[in-house]
Amino acid sequence: MKLTTAGESHGKALLGIIEGLPANLEIDFEEIDKYLALRQGGYGRGDRQKLERDKAEILSGVRNRKTLGSPMAFSVANNDYTNWQKFMAPEGCDVTEKQLTAVRPGHADLTGLKKFDQIDARNVLERASARETAVRVVAGTVARQYLKALGIEISGYVKSVCGIKDTNEYKFEQLESAKQNSLFMLDKSAEDKAIMFIDKLKAEGDTAGGVIEIRVKGLKSGFGSCMQYSTKLDAHLCSALMSVQAIKGVEVGAGFGVADLRGSNVHDEIFYDGDFYRKTNKAGGIEGGMSNGEEIVLRAAMKPIPTLMKGLKTVDYITKQPTVASKERSDVCAICAAEIVLESVTAFALAQAVSDRLGGDNMNEVIKRYKDLK
Repeated sequence: MKLTTAGESHGKALLGIIEGLPANLEIDFEEIDKYLALRQGGYGRGDRQKLERDKAEILSGVRNRKTLGSPMAFSVANNDYTNWQKFMAPEGCDVTEKQLTAVRPGHADLTGLKKFDQIDARNVLERASARETAVRVVAGTVARQYLKALGIEISGYVKSVCGIKDTNEYKFEQLESAKQNSLFMLDKSAEDKAIMFIDKLKAEGDTAGGVIEIRVKGLKSGFGSCMQYSTKLDAHLCSALMSVQAIKGVEVGAGFGVADLRGSNVHDEIFYDGDFYRKTNKAGGIEGGMSNGEEIVLRAAMKPIPTLMKGLKTVDYITKQPTVASKERSDVCAICAAEIVLESVTAFALAQAVSDRLGGDNMNEVIKRYKDLK
């Protein structure tokens, strides 16, 4: 299974092609648009989310709501393109008015200008933008539906915002209710403090990041492999999470915490009562690069959004003179959007691993093969 994406932040549309989907997977269009809407929500978002409501259009690979086994192509229109056409049109446009040369710290601007031999950072930032993640939410929701047909579920919540932490532990069934809350946090007291802090940051022209936890329930053991480094499931999942804009750290299970503990307090002891089981899950559901049948637990650290309304010190790429970084329309905190995107990329990466092991040209074959696994 493979995903290819295309499109610029202020271009005509974002595009995606999924290859390798089996035939007869029923596509829930409403669920796709639901997750697109969730990606645009959350406390601390900017004005752009008020300008357009994302909606996916399936262009090929699906007939009467079921996949055909052929590549699935889709688009997400940029409704704001009407305001940007004279600056972004492929057919010809004014490339001077929206030119960006005051390169922004924390963005792809400066390195991208050098790498791609450009003089206008807009030719870099338009693709580097987190707007691209709308496509990955569509693909991830399709993958979520593929996994759900096998009994595999994915959910998550926000554990912290700019150092304000929720230290509680939750059952998988509790996680989905987080999406009813303003910051996708389950601890109301922590969320209220985080909201107040976001308001303070907004007044100061600053931004916030945080930590997100993603969990997977229902995945049987044996996905991924210990035989080649390139096939380890944790490496594959962590790579997917790290590919998301603004993610700077990923951990599995107890993660970095294991470095402070002795082995007897880290490794999950194994028991048998008709089947093998563990009483703890510090490994986060993955041992030796393979799923072990326990819940998969992933966490990702999102850096504060690098576009600050107060601006950061920088240098103009053309004049080489000190200046203040350009201010594109931006968010104060996009942690809720990141949570939805991380669920989505986890779903797609996991669907790839499942598909690699099970194969199958149609969903009946896939479901049967999954049920037959021990």
